[in-house]
Amino acid sequence: MVLLKPWDIWIMDTTPLTCLNYIDGNWVGSPTIKESRNPTDWREVVATFPSSSIDDVNTAVESARRAYKTWRLVPAPVRAELVYRVGELLLQRKEELAYLMSREMGKPLTESLGDVQEGVDCAFYYAGEGRRLFGQTTPSELNNKFAMTVRVPVGVCALITPWNFPIAIPCWKALPALVCGNTIILKPAQDTSACATMLTEIFHEAGLPPGVVNLVHGAGEIVGRALLEHPDIDLVSFTGSSATGSEIGATCGRTHKRVCLELGGKNAQIVMEDADLELALEGALWGAFGTTGQRCTATSRLLLHRDIKAEFTAQLLEQTSKLRVGAGTDDQTQVGPLVNSSQLERVEHYLEVALTEGAKVLIGGEVVTEEKFKHGYFFSPTILDGVTPTMRIAREEIFGPVLALMEINSFEEAIAMLNDTPYGLSSSIYTRDVNRAFQAMRDIEAGITYINGPTIGAEVHLPFGGVKQTGNGHREAGSAALDVFTDWKTIYVDFSGRLQRAQIDNR
Repeated sequence: MVLLKPWDIWIMDTTPLTCLNYIDGNWVGSPTIKESRNPTDWREVVATFPSSSIDDVNTAVESARRAYKTWRLVPAPVRAELVYRVGELLLQRKEELAYLMSREMGKPLTESLGDVQEGVDCAFYYAGEGRRLFGQTTPSELNNKFAMTVRVPVGVCALITPWNFPIAIPCWKALPALVCGNTIILKPAQDTSACATMLTEIFHEAGLPPGVVNLVHGAGEIVGRALLEHPDIDLVSFTGSSATGSEIGATCGRTHKRVCLELGGKNAQIVMEDADLELALEGALWGAFGTTGQRCTATSRLLLHRDIKAEFTAQLLEQTSKLRVGAGTDDQTQVGPLVNSSQLERVEHYLEVALTEGAKVLIGGEVVTEEKFKHGYFFSPTILDGVTPTMRIAREEIFGPVLALMEINSFEEAIAMLNDTPYGLSSSIYTRDVNRAFQAMRDIEAGITYINGPTIGAEVHLPFGGVKQTGNGHREAGSAALDVFTDWKTIYVDFSGRLQRAQIDNR
């Protein structure tokens, strides 16, 4: 008897899904329809979805604003119970969602399962926060006066999310926002409209009241901009490129909206001469080529100490040559396709730039031309050598399976080279020297630092974000996200029965 894998029941059914907007608890269409296609084979339409208008945005915002008036008054533990239900439903549909994700954006199944699990973990974590939305009490400087702080929701939140983590990132944003008492409008990437629709179905099934969660598909220049400029949007949370984030930040500043930006990275892994090379090799492969390099935390630069560079590079090339490139839905695949033709062209462009600047291709560096991949967006895992800190390939985010090797002569040079970038998201160092490890923790300019681990692998209960052009100082995930989705209110209760003037009457 042949045992079926959990996702085998969906493999034979390639009928395109019909995705709709979700506004005020109802599924609604829009006159113009667009397609989401499989990056493994662009001839396959995974889903159709509305190309929404400004009117659709206005309707969604009105729905969210109405719902906010009552949702904010629902006790936080009750809101959290519904979020917990979201986690249970995500767990029940984990394999189904993962398979859809691998079809729609190309991520290997093992990673898609992890993406959904991150959403599950996020739901269960923030369900707990519903009973821990702690404020503070503190002594007043005056007699017979009580002082405290409480958290209050911000209002209507626009969540603009990318395609590379189509379940995890929307959950990172939506679930803390909901527990805190906000209502939301999700604007997903057009490449992952089906994943966003299935996630919204789960919100609906979990029992979120009409208008609390809204979904509007469409282009960033129309839907995204309309959300940014709408006067009834109180907060914008965006994950994407630093260039787009800069424009969003400027618009939100002009319209006085709170804004949370999680942007790009040019992350580096340092391998010192005393490192466990086998462990560092595993980290470099996973960090550089996991999700085909399409992570803001991907290892884009590998800083190798001169004493181990030759040995390590030889091992790295050997293991890279063994990576299995293929369809995300093949459970043997380690490196899937790039998400679309634009992303493929971007990676090709950066390879041309690298060669022009004098970098040397050690392996890869080209579109995969095998017959079975001719209708997909596959680029071979690529390693470049001879990269110097001033090259564009060492400074700009590629978002593809390209790893730049850079030689270092000392620990101090490694730290300086790692920091020599406009970004500051994730970082990594492999060393057995505890003193170096602690110096690296102190001196690396990044929001995340791994010791003897790759640059990817964030956990939902810890803050996520970076410095410099990687964001605007806010953090996602963990309890830090509560500071994004709540305002602090300070409350004074004077029970003295007379006017008391702080800083005056008590001095």
